[in-house]
Amino acid sequence: MRGTGLAGPGHRRGATRHRRTISVLAVVGVCLLVPAATQTAGAEPAADTGFAIPFAGAPGYEHLAPTQVTGPGQLNAPLGQQAADEIAGQIGLTRDDALSDHQYRDLVTGGGVGGSREAAEVIDACARILTNTNGRPLYSNVDGRLTPSVLASYGLYVNTSGLLESPANADAPTRQVNSLIAPGGFVGTWLRDNGATRSLIALYRSAYTAQAVYGFAAQQISGAAQLVTNTKGGVSSEVGMSMAPPLWTVNFALLYILKPSLAAAMPAHWAPIPAAVAAAVKSSPTGQVPFSDYAPYFR
Repeated sequence: MRGTGLAGPGHRRGATRHRRTISVLAVVGVCLLVPAATQTAGAEPAADTGFAIPFAGAPGYEHLAPTQVTGPGQLNAPLGQQAADEIAGQIGLTRDDALSDHQYRDLVTGGGVGGSREAAEVIDACARILTNTNGRPLYSNVDGRLTPSVLASYGLYVNTSGLLESPANADAPTRQVNSLIAPGGFVGTWLRDNGATRSLIALYRSAYTAQAVYGFAAQQISGAAQLVTNTKGGVSSEVGMSMAPPLWTVNFALLYILKPSLAAAMPAHWAPIPAAVAAAVKSSPTGQVPFSDYAPYFR
């Protein structure tokens, strides 16, 4: 294991701060797999992305998040491994910080020490939702028919019952996973019991820790819809919470720790949700609408 770990010299004050932050981050509605401590963002100046605080995230990392699509070829296009590795390096992660292939397979199949099939299914669903890019469709029951959909750039997905929603919706596995990452919960225990403490430490030291705080704040003010307004050049549009810079970066860090190729499958660009769809999602008391009613807007 690299360094002195969580209980090294001079860490006592950090541990106190760490415990306070865990109690907050445990309810963050993104695909968080472990609790984290607060850290200062890098010195990079804020990027003019059109997102406002807290949706812009830490200024030092905002420039690493996806930019708006400028052509149809960018819609739902994945990052690719080279770009993913470069972003990982800029947020403080390397391939050596990721789980081994064996550890990853055990985690997502319910194996290893203390493995859980039920927990594994939730974690695997999180990864599939966050990498719903070209070539990686999700399949849902839409009006009795198994229907594929690819909507990652919009920050939306179609759940198994055929409802269109933000990945931060209370119904989503990417929100429900919080019960697994609460202090003393399944995931942290599994990683420690299965030789992945180094990966936990790497995650704590990365941009994940600063961005998770912004992500938590963003979600607390976004209601059931969990959409984000972007305003640039006098034009405003809506996108799902998972494409806001802090949430995207947090999820990227987590997927990179799980398996770098998963992070490479995340969307490289965000796209405005068609106005009629955004209005319907925002007016829905659950933040969900039938995909069958709005699928034509995404063709």
